[in-house]
Amino acid sequence: MTQPLKQRVMSLIEAELPADGRLPTERALAERFDTSRRLIRQVLDELEIEGLVWRKQGSGTFAGHPQDPTGDLAARIAGESDPIQVMEARLCIEPELAALCATRMTDAEILRLRTLATRQVAADAQTIELWDGALHRLIAQCARNRPLLTAFSLLDRIRSNPDWVQVRAKARSRSSIAVPQSEHEVLIAAIAARNPAAARQAMHDHLSARFDALMVEFTMPVTDVAE
Repeated sequence: MTQPLKQRVMSLIEAELPADGRLPTERALAERFDTSRRLIRQVLDELEIEGLVWRKQGSGTFAGHPQDPTGDLAARIAGESDPIQVMEARLCIEPELAALCATRMTDAEILRLRTLATRQVAADAQTIELWDGALHRLIAQCARNRPLLTAFSLLDRIRSNPDWVQVRAKARSRSSIAVPQSEHEVLIAAIAARNPAAARQAMHDHLSARFDALMVEFTMPVTDVAE
């Protein structure tokens, strides 16, 4: 019932948000989409559960996720890093987060993972990045290890650099969209089976495939990229 409305809200998020990421008020959204505030609130609730928006009491609803104290550090070191270094760091951290999730994720959280993975199937390249980030963020949160989550958040903030997003989109476009989808399915199946070793390996394989695509993008001659 809310899916068409959710798609319209997502289109607004992707195309019209101000620099601070703040969404219009529930009243303004209801008027814009000619619907009730109750349905708008339900859509925002679902998007918040999926990690695509967050709310701050008295300030409103914002796209993405809450500011993390690691943000300032990320801003300082972003210029000293590159996507290859960040992917190397992800390969060190995220497989362990997946292994922890296999022992700590609830059935409801696994269902949320499956929902996020499904959303990527019919999405365009830009929206795929949004859903993919939400899926990995949920895994990091559900590992329930604050030091590892902080490390993940640092990398996540660096990866949000617009130039890096463009590089990843190019790398993704050169490979089949079905490949990361199938990799996510294997990963989620391992977590759902409560198998830490399999979850760790599935995350490692998934990130390694993305790493290989990224390396191709970085080493491809300029003439090929232009084509």
